[in-house]
Amino acid sequence: MAKRNEAVFEVAGREVVISNPDKVFFPQTGYTKRDLASYYVTVAEGALRGIAGRPIVLKRYVDGAAGEPFFQKRAPERRPEWVETVELRFPSGRTASEIVVRDAAQLLWIVNLGCIDLNPHPVRADDLDHPDELRVDLDPRPGVSWDDVRRVTLLVRDVLGEHGLVGWPKTSGSRGMHVNVRIERRWSFDEVRRAALALAREVERRAPELASSKWWKEERHGVFLDYNQNAKDRTVASAWSVRPTPDARVSMPLVWDEVAECDPAAFTLTSAPARFAERGDASAGIDTAAGSLDPLLALAAAHEAAGLRDAPWPPHYRKQADEPPRVAPSRRRAAGARGGRRPTQPLITVAKAAHEADALAGLERWKSRHPEAAARLQTDDILIDSMRGRSTTWTRIRINLRHVPESARPPEEPPEPDYDPWRDWAPKTRSSS
Repeated sequence: MAKRNEAVFEVAGREVVISNPDKVFFPQTGYTKRDLASYYVTVAEGALRGIAGRPIVLKRYVDGAAGEPFFQKRAPERRPEWVETVELRFPSGRTASEIVVRDAAQLLWIVNLGCIDLNPHPVRADDLDHPDELRVDLDPRPGVSWDDVRRVTLLVRDVLGEHGLVGWPKTSGSRGMHVNVRIERRWSFDEVRRAALALAREVERRAPELASSKWWKEERHGVFLDYNQNAKDRTVASAWSVRPTPDARVSMPLVWDEVAECDPAAFTLTSAPARFAERGDASAGIDTAAGSLDPLLALAAAHEAAGLRDAPWPPHYRKQADEPPRVAPSRRRAAGARGGRRPTQPLITVAKAAHEADALAGLERWKSRHPEAAARLQTDDILIDSMRGRSTTWTRIRINLRHVPESARPPEEPPEPDYDPWRDWAPKTRSSS
């Protein structure tokens, strides 16, 4: 019998307790923690297809979608004996035991921890070194239209098909699209990332006005194909995940014929279950479509033979042999400038904060101090970056002054606020770890 302020769901032959079921998780709509749990019970077959048997990072929203999440890689010490774990080794050399979900009861157990969306690794627990999924993350720059996102997504389908691979599209649940590609478990993380980079560069070559493979935000335009989502230790929200948006959107699997006309706002916590009941899971066949990366790796080799070097890696990875310098192009030009030359795209950092709202407030204060420069900024001149700290995200805001005449450009000031996620952190000693 459920205690007061608890709800009990019977799923997969187990009773799973949901604490504080009436807590509002989506303030704009009033959806509660119970609503979220009920959603995942209803679509469990589809949701499990994207996460079953995979280590999963717990992204916990203990205060609901409007609160700040934190990432928990290590499985909670207090957990039921029927919750499985597997030990992963990260690029830093550290290890952690992560949760592995295989059934609806385990799925509901992590939902009770405050997980709104589901963030699995692209490997299975029985082989942590060989991904079985290449992930194409299409991330539109500010001001990019949804039509352009869909056009680039369809171009990704064409390039994949020409290289013998089947893509499975889904909305990201935010502003972008994802295309998952099931692959044979024969290649390392580095090889899968290399194939993803070749794919991104080929899409950019075919539609240079719409697509970008450039890592540095000051160089991107249109829709960025984030090849680094295939580096080890990176995760992407899986299909049927509810996203922490005000309207509780869902990352919805689609058939390709739907992509050209789809509206991501149509798929929410309340509408997605009806679609699932009527149509099932559009990605139901993904596990029978594992393909070979050899053609994309041949494309990568052709790029390299033509002089294209490796592209930048995420900052916490070790430097690669053929990787270009890990410094923004504008800073690199500034460091090497001679004869009074200036970078063509000067970037300044105006705010660094633990919470996005505080960073945005700092941006507004900067605008009020420099109204003439602020009036000349275009939408994509303001770069809002979600940065990863030790266990939470923080926000950095930079401004590209390219549209401000040099004589009117404000000098760079200390960021305000000036948050440092590492300021009070010291590594554990061997005896305390």
